[in-house]
Amino acid sequence: MTAGDADSGDGDGLGPEPVVNRGISKGHAGINRMGNAKRAKSSPELLGGFNGLNLHDQRYANGGNQFSVEPPDQGLCAGNGFVMESVNDVLAIYDNAGNRLVGPVDLNTFYGYPAAINRGTGAYGPEITDPSCYYDAGTQRWFQVVLTIDRVGTTSFLAGTNHLDIAVSTTPDPTGAWNIYRLPVQNNGTQGTPDHGCAGGYCLGDYPHIGADGHAIFLTTNEFSLFDDGFYGAQIYAISKQALAAGATANVVLFNGGDPSIPAPAFTVWPAISSGGQYATALGGTEYLLSSDAVFYDSGVSNTLWLWSVSNTQAIDTLPGGLALNVSPLTVQQYAVPSSLAHQKPGNTPLRDCFATPSCASILGYPSIVYSTPRDLAVNDSRMQQVSYANGKLWGTLDTDVLLGDGSHGSGINYFVINPSSGVLFANGTLSLPDANLTYGAAAVTQSGRGVIAFTVVGPNDFPSAGYASLDAKVGAGDVHIAAGGAGPWDGFTGIPYLGGGRPRWGDYGAAAADGNTIWLASEYIAQTCTLAQYMAPPFGQCGGTRGALSNWATRISAIGL
Repeated sequence: MTAGDADSGDGDGLGPEPVVNRGISKGHAGINRMGNAKRAKSSPELLGGFNGLNLHDQRYANGGNQFSVEPPDQGLCAGNGFVMESVNDVLAIYDNAGNRLVGPVDLNTFYGYPAAINRGTGAYGPEITDPSCYYDAGTQRWFQVVLTIDRVGTTSFLAGTNHLDIAVSTTPDPTGAWNIYRLPVQNNGTQGTPDHGCAGGYCLGDYPHIGADGHAIFLTTNEFSLFDDGFYGAQIYAISKQALAAGATANVVLFNGGDPSIPAPAFTVWPAISSGGQYATALGGTEYLLSSDAVFYDSGVSNTLWLWSVSNTQAIDTLPGGLALNVSPLTVQQYAVPSSLAHQKPGNTPLRDCFATPSCASILGYPSIVYSTPRDLAVNDSRMQQVSYANGKLWGTLDTDVLLGDGSHGSGINYFVINPSSGVLFANGTLSLPDANLTYGAAAVTQSGRGVIAFTVVGPNDFPSAGYASLDAKVGAGDVHIAAGGAGPWDGFTGIPYLGGGRPRWGDYGAAAADGNTIWLASEYIAQTCTLAQYMAPPFGQCGGTRGALSNWATRISAIGL
């Protein structure tokens, strides 16, 4: 699976899988807005940080019975003295000091499946992708969700059936036992699903994300055809939170964002998470969600957000049909689909150098080919990113096109602080730098209304670095801080025709989580650098255990005190 939001396996075992187009962006016109932030000289709010999971952890988990996967797609949650990080396709659990308590555990094992690929027999397990997690202070339970795509037996071929796997801890301690729920999302009339008429016979529940109010867990997906082209609208699933927390059978309510009666274009409808047990109680309990729509226009430009709400959530256990969906437009500052890839600062790129060296390329098993160095990496489109409900407000971000100081186009972060009852905007602006891209922003907010946006900083003067900025309902976003500077360029396999094909990849989303007055950030960055000679030294491609042969992405977990 090598297009859109799809994850890509390495070249030594993918097999003849179809390419699934999971992107719908049309326009890249750009907008005329210059960078408006500055780089902070120090980071006084940074309490500390540590390196999280990386490509080496991912590839060599479960005895190496894994694919190389790019991008990582970060899920982060925090609470009760623990921090949990999930990426494609491993997870780890830490204490607040950064000590790793569990992991790396591959997600196939965590969810009770055979290995992603058995390197001895060649047998395939299910394809797992797009992890997200959430600690719910109200129930003191941890919730983790992934999309799982079934295979035909142990072959690489996709069966068509796919489901959201929902893991729920049985206690407030995530290092203990978990219950696993499976929710079919192929939506073709089989396994109790509705029939949404996806071309090719099977829908795909792509890009799942999690939110919650006081009564329900909310999961949203982007529904594409699995075996053909076509987007069929975002799906919103409301599930009884109390039942999941108790390990009981849970009621599920599905709202089909592709229904023609819904007046909004439904793509990446992101549900709000609530920190510290703070929920919207109006109208019998309400969950808020946000989406953007620039990807639907040929220009790639919009000044509209869509505010979604599901009310009467208190009825989820007794009268699930009583839940009600509403959606309305909000006029915001103009934003646009970023129009270009991000340039990188030059540095060591041994995978690129390996392809340019016939003796090394032959070890990879591919012909020699020369690529420019360093290769550009992809920024996000303008889909909504993480949404939080805190201090009675909705907080969200998305990537937008900006003009850099040299007149070229780049990526910045558009942020929103919204009164969900009235639709009034408390703050709305663009965070950007004149000499670097900011991409994959994710905001988390304390109950008192103090927030932080996490993102990657990358440009001709910056290796991919973990960055952050404060976010306030009155003054908007603050200066750009660097939590951890990148050590070298991204040097991965996506975008190379022999391996990942399509565009080069850098994430699909970041993550942030509030725990009391501390905000935890998970940012993708590059934590290592090595030469071609070090890359070719045994064990091949691992550079002393700091990367894999096919990529070098890493993650940084940072704690910000507010």
